[in-house]
Amino acid sequence: MSAAARPTCALLLAGSRGPDDPVARHAGLKHKALVPVDGQPMIRRVIDTLRAAGMERILVCGDPDLLNSADAATRQSLAGADILFIPPAASPSASVRRALESKDIAWPLLITTADHPLLTPAMVEHFYRAAPADADATVGLARASVIRAQQPESIRTFYRFRDDGYSGCNLFLFRGPAVAGLIQFWSKLEAHRKKPWRMVAAIGPVTLIRFALGRLTLADALARLSAIVGIKIAAADMPFAEAAIDVDKPEDLDLANKILARRA
Repeated sequence: MSAAARPTCALLLAGSRGPDDPVARHAGLKHKALVPVDGQPMIRRVIDTLRAAGMERILVCGDPDLLNSADAATRQSLAGADILFIPPAASPSASVRRALESKDIAWPLLITTADHPLLTPAMVEHFYRAAPADADATVGLARASVIRAQQPESIRTFYRFRDDGYSGCNLFLFRGPAVAGLIQFWSKLEAHRKKPWRMVAAIGPVTLIRFALGRLTLADALARLSAIVGIKIAAADMPFAEAAIDVDKPEDLDLANKILARRA
């Protein structure tokens, strides 16, 4: 399997659900991306990781008010010459679609999220090296067996296939504008992000039956999805349980703090 070309441009999704976000509310802050993990705002951690991983341009899809609400060190980081702000849309897929229309992106494009404070340069490096060179879009996935072995405290949503269960890692690699069809399909699935059965049902009843009977492999599902959207979609197997741990709820925040304390 050939490695995909090294990306130097990243899209960082940093949209805010406002004060109703459970993590922001728990921390008493306006923006979840600014919630500190082990003493440092999540968004700054992710930006530092992307820079260390070789990203020369980072498009931050988030409210410009992030700058006003951030501490001095984070404002300085967000004000770097390599950072460009674009306004968020109504959903992650719509935000990605808006970013793909920007003249400032470069291909291949790495996409991740601001609530991914455990991301490391080694994870990013492994991801793009594991991405097939002939795939138009690659998604990072961690196996349930890996997560349970390395981080048994983590409670994740798994998509269960014949070969294993998988959890998303908030890592995507898009190689060109042909991914527009995938973004359109993604927008239809967003409401069911935490409901694997409904997501699988969207790619056909036969696929759903095979999924229900435990006969569907991840490769089968990706091949079916590729046929529907008209591009090649692949998965990169991530051997890092922490790559699948984002901060969606206060319990995730507590776990991320523990993990970073152990790293230190």
